[in-house]
Amino acid sequence: MVRLKGILMIVTGAMLWGMTGSITEWVLAHTEMSVPFILTIRMIIAGSSILAYLALKKEDIFTVVRTPYWRNQLILFSILGMVGLQFTFTMAIETSNAVVATLLQFSAPIFVVLYVSFHHKKWPPRYQVLGIIGTLGGLFLLLTNGSMRSLLVSTEALVWGVAVGLTFAFYTLYPSRLMKEWSVLAIVGWSMLFGGTMLGLANRVWLSNEWTILGEPKMIFIMAILIIFGTLAFLLFLSSMNYISAVETSILSSVEPLTVMVISIIWFDTMLQNVQLMGAMIMLVFVTWLSIGDKKESVEAKVVKQNNT
Repeated sequence: MVRLKGILMIVTGAMLWGMTGSITEWVLAHTEMSVPFILTIRMIIAGSSILAYLALKKEDIFTVVRTPYWRNQLILFSILGMVGLQFTFTMAIETSNAVVATLLQFSAPIFVVLYVSFHHKKWPPRYQVLGIIGTLGGLFLLLTNGSMRSLLVSTEALVWGVAVGLTFAFYTLYPSRLMKEWSVLAIVGWSMLFGGTMLGLANRVWLSNEWTILGEPKMIFIMAILIIFGTLAFLLFLSSMNYISAVETSILSSVEPLTVMVISIIWFDTMLQNVQLMGAMIMLVFVTWLSIGDKKESVEAKVVKQNNT
């Protein structure tokens, strides 16, 4: 039952996050609201809500921001991780669509592998090389429909897509020390609040005429759904790690792009072409391969270590 609870958490979280991508695509296509404005409102409210929840539970949420060493790391994570990932992901949606943006997000393991290999000054293992080649092959089919003569997304969308992969890799690698030392929810809450505040200040959100759009009853409801679904998705994703392995989490999170595809077909009447669908499936298979290979290598390393002692 415990494992089933974890599976339900990650599947529900992935589906909710996929829904937020499609809803964001609709908002950007049918209103004059901009990416910075949407993210500012979303992150400030979500971050404040998480911190308020922790405060009500009487958890320590202030020591991390009072300690200069940890505060500096938190601010860097807020800018390059939290804002970086959400901004590049939303811009990828605006310049392409939610399906493509979500799939490009799955290129992040490539950048993680390359960073780790460069850091340790050695070539990646064979399974990682195979995973990278397979993922890039699937990405090629997704973006070109198999034709060298055509690119089915704009150059701008491709740039934002690469940025999504880079920022997601940073988001995955950088905060490990922070989250080992402090509450995961506290780090997420503060990074959302800091990131949203800094983004709002940079864009002088208080002067925006988009407040009148946000004031419409329909938009209040849509933004509430975006905030609630997005926050729940992240909390469910993190909580699932207490019940199932990281490998299972990685595999089951593939529900996210599948959810976006279904919503896009029903809501936007958008359908990937056959070769693109094949590319998307290939990408998901090889990203999963990278995750499984990593787990397998860790187990083998433990066995070797035990045999040597």
